[in-house]
Amino acid sequence: MRLFDTAATVAALFSAGTNAQAPQLPLPQSCSGVSNFRYQYTAAEGWSAMKIAGGLKQVRTIVWDLAGNMLVAEATKGISVHTFGADGCINSTNMLISAGQLNHGLALSPDGKKMYASGETAAYSWDYDSATRALSNIKTVVKGISSGIHFTRTVAVVPQQPNLILVQVGSNSNFDMASAQKETGRAIIKIFDTDKAPADGFNYNTDGEVYGYGLRNTIGFTADPNGVFWGVENSGDDFKRNENGQNRDIHQNNPAEELNNLGDPLTARDVWYGYPTCFAVWDPSSFSGLKTGSNFVVAPNSTFNDASCDGQATPPRLSFQAHSAPIWNTFDTDAKNMYVAFHGSWNRQPPTGFKVVQIPFQQLEDGSYDPVAAADSQTGYTDIFSTPNPGSCTANGLTMSNCFRLTAAAWDPAGRGLFVGSDNSAEGEIFILTPPA
Repeated sequence: MRLFDTAATVAALFSAGTNAQAPQLPLPQSCSGVSNFRYQYTAAEGWSAMKIAGGLKQVRTIVWDLAGNMLVAEATKGISVHTFGADGCINSTNMLISAGQLNHGLALSPDGKKMYASGETAAYSWDYDSATRALSNIKTVVKGISSGIHFTRTVAVVPQQPNLILVQVGSNSNFDMASAQKETGRAIIKIFDTDKAPADGFNYNTDGEVYGYGLRNTIGFTADPNGVFWGVENSGDDFKRNENGQNRDIHQNNPAEELNNLGDPLTARDVWYGYPTCFAVWDPSSFSGLKTGSNFVVAPNSTFNDASCDGQATPPRLSFQAHSAPIWNTFDTDAKNMYVAFHGSWNRQPPTGFKVVQIPFQQLEDGSYDPVAAADSQTGYTDIFSTPNPGSCTANGLTMSNCFRLTAAAWDPAGRGLFVGSDNSAEGEIFILTPPA
């Protein structure tokens, strides 16, 4: 039986979040005991930034419970919970669960009573009490997830039917050709009905339903007020285009990173987004007759070429600069904008990313939500918070850098702004970005 029957109900959940009881709090100018920003930053005109927490370990995901407490996934450490005082600053921090195998995924059900978290090979659930900030009744919900170069597993609850959860797995290599077969359980997002979970958990590869596949590494995805999910995709590295017997290096500005409309998880199934065959153009100058957002293949031939992707692979709704590494996305409270945290590049000189961008959205006549910019635009988003000189940023490994590595993004139910994390291994930090008044 459907738990929510109308889009209006989903929209109400979206605007209230899981935080209907969260009190409004002031934006502090500073908080005692919180160190300065570890790295320099610049903010767009009218935006302000402050550091609300430091000394954490690799902040990956932020969610809010019913009481307005902040839950933070700290990679290889566990889940911490933070309460706030009347001054808007954190007044207590505790480990909700210490677990080295947890490395990214974190989600709460809309009623705030069920928490989900993930490691590389499994996803788990707990009963959660926001009043006492206590967990109980741990269960393995999904097991048997493949290992690979992409080891984070994003988890989300379907807001219009909270017994359904989405669990994402990336590819196990740059070109994971076997992932074209859904049975591998890679480069994919699957749906699981937790009401039907076996006592020892679902097997990821053989159980559940396929929501979307051909998704190289969709680390971030979030629902709009209609319950439609939007995913940000990390595309491939070190690309060369083999065309007419010539092998050209195109990796500097291609392929594009992607914003994909993943559809309504109550109805969308088995949608293919192209990987490992079809990719999106960012810089059209490397191609003939293609635009930003068009599909291309690495080695076109007489049986499969760029045009072959059209009608088979779902193209991105919007594209981002290659190698920006979008890692998380969220809407503001009325879904007029989406915000995307870019982790930053390693496969490009000079580097790019290391910033948070704003994507204007609109509600169409049919009630659906959509970016304002056209699909072939390179200007469909603007920087609101970034490192001053991304070209000087190093990226020695996934989290080591001389710049922040931006990750979690979550709009504050207490009204202070957009909370953004950094998982730089030197220091896990959380910032509040406040928009113009």
